[in-house]
Amino acid sequence: MPHEISLRDVKDLVGQEIGVSDWITVDQTMINQFGDATLDHQFIHTDPVRAAAESPFGGTIAHGFLTLSLLSVMNFGSLPRIREQTMGLNYGFDKLRFGSPVRTGRRIRGRFTLTEARLRGAGMLMTTYDVTVDIENERKPALTAQWTTIVQFDPKDRPDDW
Repeated sequence: MPHEISLRDVKDLVGQEIGVSDWITVDQTMINQFGDATLDHQFIHTDPVRAAAESPFGGTIAHGFLTLSLLSVMNFGSLPRIREQTMGLNYGFDKLRFGSPVRTGRRIRGRFTLTEARLRGAGMLMTTYDVTVDIENERKPALTAQWTTIVQFDPKDRPDDW
C-alpha cells in the first residue's frame, strides 16, 4: 500500500485490508502510566505480585481501554495518508469486543480493513474499518471493532466521479 493516496482512490480500496501496524510491546510501565492517567489502578493491571497470585492471568494484563487507545498510533503508522485531508476525527465504534487479555510484555498490532467509504456534505468523507488487534503468537485477538472516522477536506477537492 502506498504511503499516500488520493481521495479519489479511497472508494477502490473498500473491502481490502489496507494497513497492518508495527508490533507494539505493552509493558508494565505503559500499563501503570495508563492506570495513572485514567485513575484505574485495579490490581490485575498494576500489581504484578497480587495479579500472579489472585487472577487467572498469571500476572498483570493491560486495560482493555489501553489496547483500544493504541489504535490511534496503529492507524497513523499503517494507513495511507489521504493527500487532500485537512483533518481527521474519530466518529465512533460499533461492535467493540475485547476478545483476549493482553498480558504484560506481549506485543500487539492492528489490522485495518476498509469496509465503507462515503462522502458526506461538501468536504467530508466517512470511513469505516473492521479493526482487529492481534496478540503475537496467540490465536484470539485482543480486540475487534468497527471504527468510523471522518476525513475532512477542502470542498474544492471533492472528486466529481465519486
